[in-house]
Amino acid sequence: MNEKALQKDAMRVLKETSRTFYIPITFLGTNLKYAVGCAYLCMRALDEIEDNEEVDNQIKHDILMKVKDLFHYPFNEKAYLEALGEEKEKMPEVTLRMKDWIEVCPADARNIMFEACEEMAYGMGKWAQKDFNVQTREDLDEYTYYVAGLVGRMLSQMFEWDTGLKTDHDLAIGYGRGLQAVNILRNEKEDMEERGVSFVPDGWTRDDLFTYADEQLAHGNAYIESTRSKKKVFMFAKLPYMLANKTLAVMKEGREKISRFEVEQLVEEVKAEEGVE
Repeated sequence: MNEKALQKDAMRVLKETSRTFYIPITFLGTNLKYAVGCAYLCMRALDEIEDNEEVDNQIKHDILMKVKDLFHYPFNEKAYLEALGEEKEKMPEVTLRMKDWIEVCPADARNIMFEACEEMAYGMGKWAQKDFNVQTREDLDEYTYYVAGLVGRMLSQMFEWDTGLKTDHDLAIGYGRGLQAVNILRNEKEDMEERGVSFVPDGWTRDDLFTYADEQLAHGNAYIESTRSKKKVFMFAKLPYMLANKTLAVMKEGREKISRFEVEQLVEEVKAEEGVE
């Protein structure tokens, strides 16, 4: 594919992979849209390795530890596919096309993305080897950092790269952790039934996990407010936060998740509040 066709195809896969993140990413300016969008695709590629129910945890660890060393330019696609080995037959399109997502990412942003992806692959591999056995608050903090908190930090670096906006990286990490805590709550039953995994520390109740999510989302709210001077960045950061807060609220009421209609309604509310068509 030529550059334009590959960009368009990356956005197609992004939309198919996560409509929730596709929408806010489209709010961003061109450079950030492709930088953030491609970083999301690369990280989702890693996530699909970590989450795959058909792959043994030790094999996940071995794959991810090999992959982490490949995040530099030029990306060695042959070594990447060799690292996946026989397990590549079990992987989705987003994982198999890592090289394409790297090519679409603006060259000046690749080092930011590579640093985050390398750290994420390492952390996911580490926790796969530990069978995702979260026992303490410190374990939960570490796991949520590797899979989401460092994404918040990467976003801060990308915002500064493109717009000059400086934000607090600790708040950015809290923003990512808050979104992940909501995911853990939403998927708690499924994770246990399908993967035999619980990300809830020993002795914690579901209410304790709600408190943890609320604490992290409070950091997220402060982070979002710090981006208000850059409208497109603010819009991007605000929507996932609002969706997470709404999901948290309905789960506290006993519902599993928010409806597609509620998602669309929130999107329209954010657009109306910020005067976006």
